[in-house]
Amino acid sequence: MSEIDFSAESGGRLGKPKRGSIEPIGVEPDGERTSGDKSFWDNIPAMDATMPSDGFYASLPILRDFTRVMDPGLFAPLPDGWLVGIADVVQSTKAIAENRYKAVNMAGAAVIVAITNALENRDFPFVFGGDGASFAVAAADAAAARQALAETTTWVKEDLDLTLRIGMVPVAAIRAHGFDVRVARYAPSQNISIAMFAGGGIAWADAAMKRGEIAVAPAPPGAHPDLSGLSCRYQEIPASRGVVLSLVVAPAPGASGDAFRAAIEHTARLVERTPDASRPVAGQRLRITWPPAGADLEARASRRPGESVRARKIKVLAWTFLYFLIMHFSIKVGSFIPAKYTREVVDNSDFRKFDDALRMVLDCTPELADEIERHLADCAARKIVRYGTHRQHAAMMTCFTPSPTKSNHVHFIDGAMGGYALAASALKGNVVPT
Repeated sequence: MSEIDFSAESGGRLGKPKRGSIEPIGVEPDGERTSGDKSFWDNIPAMDATMPSDGFYASLPILRDFTRVMDPGLFAPLPDGWLVGIADVVQSTKAIAENRYKAVNMAGAAVIVAITNALENRDFPFVFGGDGASFAVAAADAAAARQALAETTTWVKEDLDLTLRIGMVPVAAIRAHGFDVRVARYAPSQNISIAMFAGGGIAWADAAMKRGEIAVAPAPPGAHPDLSGLSCRYQEIPASRGVVLSLVVAPAPGASGDAFRAAIEHTARLVERTPDASRPVAGQRLRITWPPAGADLEARASRRPGESVRARKIKVLAWTFLYFLIMHFSIKVGSFIPAKYTREVVDNSDFRKFDDALRMVLDCTPELADEIERHLADCAARKIVRYGTHRQHAAMMTCFTPSPTKSNHVHFIDGAMGGYALAASALKGNVVPT
């Protein structure tokens, strides 16, 4: 497979930010989407949705200050001809209870990786949500994306023994139901940009998928997507400040747009004032052991047609042993510099996002976790938000590295014991007082 260039200049999806100053969407497990109420999103002014789709996403301005994540001026509507795709693991909470959270996260990340590889270097926004993913593609890329999505569903069933529910729908159909899909780009580092969605349309699409209205059929048995670059080699990342807090915050039905924006911005400011914005990934706490905990998952993801898992795992163990030695002894190999790569892993970690709901995985003190939860509880009591949180002792990371010598690799962060999925479950049970 040829290398994928994610630079903005080449139209790559995870491009290096241009001058100026957002992708992934979480899925509430086995239930309704975490937002979709029109009352909030109707307050965001509409913009021209008829603009050309070629280079649309790469042309968007970039947000660098996360406290501005609710600024409606940073979001642009997807062009009318685009399609939205949704995927989530069925009964993910049950799988997590069986300690299969690594496989659940691998399934969610596989959707993004498969479509990225299928589209080569063409630009598209996506959202990683722990137990699922969402994305949007131009009409010209829809067939390739649909095929990759269908193949991923089959692979998840056959290799991970999980059921991945999938669907695709035209943006025009979403708008016909009174919702919108608007996208922006957030740059967590100089190396990548991460997409964020607003408008309530992703939430509507998720609910429609779960009703079976926009389902995509799985590929035939034995189908295998191109998952090059997908791995799970790092150990769990223990909390350094006391607790890893996963949270999901969505607008309550009928919430005032201004009030919801204020609630989200206050939460973002609480986090922003902490060291490194409570980022759960720090270079000194990244640990690789051998054999890696995710060796079996990586073997299943990378095996070629007709190749057994056992044969592939032998190869995975061989090259991960070499990788372990290179990283452990900081051995420079050609243009690969271990210390530089580790710094980029930290910088390129995807630990906070907005996709019709605020989603964060934070390494914070118990006191900060308490303060955030008090703020959210107060907002919920005033019928501004619905929220869910989940505390755990560590974070985990699933990696997508198209090329280790380039700086555009992205690392999806979730809580190590349920993370976004269990926070979303708590949101489902969070009843707004009457």
